[in-house]
Amino acid sequence: MIGGFAAPLAGRKALALVDGEHYPDVVREALRLLPCQVVGALLVGGTEKLRGTPDFGVPLLSGTLPDAVAACAAEVVVDLSDEPVVGGRERMQYAARALACGVPYAGADFCFTPPRPAPYGTPAISIAGTGKRIGKTAVSGHTARLLAGRWKVVVVAMGRGGPAEPEVLTTSPDLPGLLALSRSGRHAASDHVEDAVLARVPTVGARRCGGGFAATPFTSNIEAAAAVAAGLSPDLVLFEGSGTVLPPVQTRRRILVVGGGQRPDQVLGHLGAYRVLVSDLVIVTLSDPHLDVRPLRAAIRQIRDVPLIAVALRPRPVSDISGRRVAFFATASPAALPGMVEHLSTTCGARVVHASGALADRDRLRAELRTTDPEVYLVELKAAAVDVVAEHAVQRGIPVVFCDTQVLPLPGEPCLDEALLAMGREVVAS
Repeated sequence: MIGGFAAPLAGRKALALVDGEHYPDVVREALRLLPCQVVGALLVGGTEKLRGTPDFGVPLLSGTLPDAVAACAAEVVVDLSDEPVVGGRERMQYAARALACGVPYAGADFCFTPPRPAPYGTPAISIAGTGKRIGKTAVSGHTARLLAGRWKVVVVAMGRGGPAEPEVLTTSPDLPGLLALSRSGRHAASDHVEDAVLARVPTVGARRCGGGFAATPFTSNIEAAAAVAAGLSPDLVLFEGSGTVLPPVQTRRRILVVGGGQRPDQVLGHLGAYRVLVSDLVIVTLSDPHLDVRPLRAAIRQIRDVPLIAVALRPRPVSDISGRRVAFFATASPAALPGMVEHLSTTCGARVVHASGALADRDRLRAELRTTDPEVYLVELKAAAVDVVAEHAVQRGIPVVFCDTQVLPLPGEPCLDEALLAMGREVVAS
């Protein structure tokens, strides 16, 4: 009798993960029962049951899991190890590395299959994140503006509030246009709308629902949106992920945005390491530039020595607010708000009379709006920015200024713009 994973293995060339807590003859018998061709074994630890060089009946490989997969051209990894050599945490690391190699990872009662992104012929870069509201859209907007100075760029953004059919925005909607969109029942602060308003490049909106361990959406219309984007004849397409989900489209390069305030286990736990393993550049975003990201940086480097750049995020109003009494509404955490207010005061010259991170909490937001009396509402284009804040402002006859997020280099870090331009050149040339 073997575990219930026969179907994913049938007929495939397999790499077996084995340990020294099992007698080799027990492992040999298990390998013989597998419904696949075992072409190699990788010893992952344990010595208690071993005497000299073990004989598992197949070639014993060395090196890392990716080394072993490549050496035997494995099409699946079968894990025959167990506690105490390989526990749940270690097993997830093996799973992440197997999926990054493009092969399934199966065991006695589980099977993880690698994402299969849709092929795409247009030069493209994807930008994904490791959480919600960590600055992914800010990085996407910054990248789009920068690269649009050299090439024709189109952004494809998918979100949990995106349109049922791909929607093209070739011009930046103004406030009346956003209000009309909201009043029609649409999400007027969806990511593709924010990109169109703040990055000022053509955008295509898409939607997705759900997300798996390996950052794949349960459903999405991103393939249709990708085709629409290609029809605009761009030099380069930027695909923007949603939450922790990667765009399910094959792109030439991948950028991963990590929140500097996230714990290493939030970023790398479960199959989080998979996102790092398949990325070409990691950008760590800091709402507080004094935050110590050394533990996070070290944890990421343990997974892969990928290029990593830390940047600061600061609010940037799209219109002049100097000398004006401002009520500022964002999705920022309470810890991040003081630094944002200081920046608005010292750099933008605003008199901030109210600062709130309640954009995603409509009841709290409405209560705060009733007690504020500003000359200007400064608001991030997220969550309830349009349907609550902008509607309230229009009723009171008070101007609304949208707030972009500036991506600033930190001292001692590599130049982000140079890295992005180099990536753009490489992708367009390829």
